[in-house]
Amino acid sequence: MDFLKSLTTAASGLKAQTSRMRIIAENIANADSAPPSPGADPYRRKIPTFSQQVDRETGASLIETGRVRRDTAPFRTKFDPGNPNANAKGEVAMPNVNGLIENMDMREAQRSYEANLNMVTATRRMISRTLDILKA
Repeated sequence: MDFLKSLTTAASGLKAQTSRMRIIAENIANADSAPPSPGADPYRRKIPTFSQQVDRETGASLIETGRVRRDTAPFRTKFDPGNPNANAKGEVAMPNVNGLIENMDMREAQRSYEANLNMVTATRRMISRTLDILKA
């Protein structure tokens, strides 16, 4: 087993999941934000993409954050005739962010992050035990 490959792969997973959680947090923070001006579009949900690469030096499989796409789902509408951004029907366009989906994505990202962290911990433990065996 190549310890360097394990650590490199886990580190790339940690970095990718950190980026994913940052994007999800931004979506959650903007879930109820109104459009900046009348007629303007509200915040559009962001979706992270990932790609698999191979590290040329170690041959380890790496996961990298790709382009951040915008969700093309339609905006939600909220009836608020007193809002300056309301249309003729009294509806205000709201972000296409669903809090339940974002929370589920965040939980999945956290678990993936923890799995990669456990991989780093296990690899460090194996390296330590290997050194202990070599010392004996």
